[in-house]
Amino acid sequence: MRILNRYVVKSFMLAFFMAILILTFAMTGANLVNVLDFVSRGIPMSVFGTYILYMLPRILTFTVPWAVMVAVMLVFGRMSADSEITAMRACGISILQIVSPLLLITIGLTALCIYLQVEVGPPLLGKSRTMMEQAGLERPLAMFEPGHPLSLKSGDSSIVINIDNKSGENELQGVLLCKARLKDNSIEQTITAERGTITADNKSQMLTIVLKDCMTSNHGGGTTAADREADSVDRLFSDELVFKFNYGKEANAGKISVRAKYMRLSDLLGEIRRYKQNKLPTLNLEIELNRRIAFALSPIAFLLLGMPLAIRTGRRETSVGLFISVILAGIFFMSIIMCQSLDNFPKLYPQYLLWIPNIVFQVLGAVLTWRISQR
Repeated sequence: MRILNRYVVKSFMLAFFMAILILTFAMTGANLVNVLDFVSRGIPMSVFGTYILYMLPRILTFTVPWAVMVAVMLVFGRMSADSEITAMRACGISILQIVSPLLLITIGLTALCIYLQVEVGPPLLGKSRTMMEQAGLERPLAMFEPGHPLSLKSGDSSIVINIDNKSGENELQGVLLCKARLKDNSIEQTITAERGTITADNKSQMLTIVLKDCMTSNHGGGTTAADREADSVDRLFSDELVFKFNYGKEANAGKISVRAKYMRLSDLLGEIRRYKQNKLPTLNLEIELNRRIAFALSPIAFLLLGMPLAIRTGRRETSVGLFISVILAGIFFMSIIMCQSLDNFPKLYPQYLLWIPNIVFQVLGAVLTWRISQR
């Protein structure tokens, strides 16, 4: 029996590690498109590597359960096609004896997923969201890309800056600056400049843009947007214009409150308790809490359902097992995401609907396993 268990475990772990490497690589690549764009603008590779490390726990919460499903489908599909399952049962070995070592391994993987979901993943995900922005501010030229306007805020106005080209460490060429009123989004001022420079003071968190050889167009000064459009446009020429933006004000404002998806379990439970004491709705917080646990328990659900389906299909082809695993994992994850999106319908209790995919997969898997064991 020990030889048999080692054989099954060895086959499962080999398929599992191959699957998790491929899936993690694929999902990491899907999250790195924007980061590689920043790297091409001048962000150092050290930031790129740190971003991957920050995103890895979050990605593993998806790829670990999925890899369990893939490994189960491949291993038991092949064993069933080669009649190994039939031979084991003919020797008096039950299905539960065959799958019991894998169940213990899956419980350990579930514990890992819970730890990643409630403690490690959320705060690191929050750091990854702000890290690239901070890195861009430390290297201001990386914020600018020809043909991609950059939006900034200054008082009651929004400023959009577009450039034709950039060179050196902080030089801009062909600058177009458009200043609009936030209240009605009407154009207040446009400035064109042949060239300019940009510098950032990380200590004071001030961004300074110096424009050279500028033409300023001041649009109408009426009290309404229609009046301003009707008024004439005044144009002025200047050798130099200087603009300063306090980028630290918005960055620090975002740190005052932390979104629920970035909280550790203790912080999330404390926030739920505080909301209840102040008689505030806690639906979104409860949805986040239940979503994490439901996702973390998915390896057990995937094992229980994948094993009997693999035995029933009994195919050696890898493509068949991969196809079925993709379909099942997609159904599971999409069901949870759909239930999570029902946060605007509190009467449906979406925080509890999140458990339906787990319950359905585990019950269906248990029923199919029992039927197979009775044959």
